[in-house]
Amino acid sequence: MSYAPKKEIYYIEDDDSIACNVKEYLDQKEFVVTVFSTVNATESALKTKLPALVLVDWNLPDGRGDALCSKLRARWQKLPIILLTVRSDVRDVVTGFQNGADDYVTKPFELEVLYSRICALLRRTGGDTGSVLSCDQIAVDQNRLTAFCQGEEVALSHAEYQLLLTLMQNKGRTVTRERLIEQIWDMSGSFVNDNTLTVTVKRLREKLHDPACLKTIRSFGYRMEDTL
Repeated sequence: MSYAPKKEIYYIEDDDSIACNVKEYLDQKEFVVTVFSTVNATESALKTKLPALVLVDWNLPDGRGDALCSKLRARWQKLPIILLTVRSDVRDVVTGFQNGADDYVTKPFELEVLYSRICALLRRTGGDTGSVLSCDQIAVDQNRLTAFCQGEEVALSHAEYQLLLTLMQNKGRTVTRERLIEQIWDMSGSFVNDNTLTVTVKRLREKLHDPACLKTIRSFGYRMEDTL
C-alpha cells in the first residue's frame, strides 16, 4: 500500500513496449502514470490538468522532446521535466537543459534509476510537501502517523516511529543520542539506558532495508541525509 495521494506523471513515449514497462513499474510506486505517444496529445491533456512531473522522450512522431520541453518551460516555469534520450552526445544533453529540462536519463535505463531520479527531482522542486517528510525512498506521513519505504507501508513500533520522525524532522542535521533518548523515552516517563536506543536503531534499519540515508555519527548520534 503506497502513501496517498499518488502523484501523477505524464510520460510522452511512442514506443509501446518501453512505455508499458515504465508505467507498470511506477504505478506500483507512489505514482500514477498517463502515457501519451505524441506532442499534440500531451499539449491537449495539459490544457485541463497539470501533473506533478513530465517525462519526455527525445524522438517523437510529431516533434522533438527538447522542443516540447521548451514549450512546457515557457508556460510552467516550475513544472519538473526529465528528458529521456538514447543520444550520448554532450551537445544534445546541453540542448535539453537549455530548452528547460531539469534532468535527463539516457536509454537504456534501469527502472530503479529512473525512479530515483524522479524522486530526487520532486524533492528538489518541492514535490514532497505538507505532512509528508521524505529522504531517499523513505517517507513519513505525519498526519496518518505512518512510514513508508520504497512506496510500501512499514509497520513500526511507537519508539521506532518516533525515532524515524525525529530524524526526518531534522534531516541534514545530526541528532545526538542524548537528545533522541530524551525526546523518545524520557518525555513519556520511560527512562531507559543507552543500549535501548542502539537496539531501536538496529531494528529500524532492518525494517527500512538498511537505508544508506540513515547515517551513524560514531559516539555522537544519527543523521538522515539524501543520497540519491
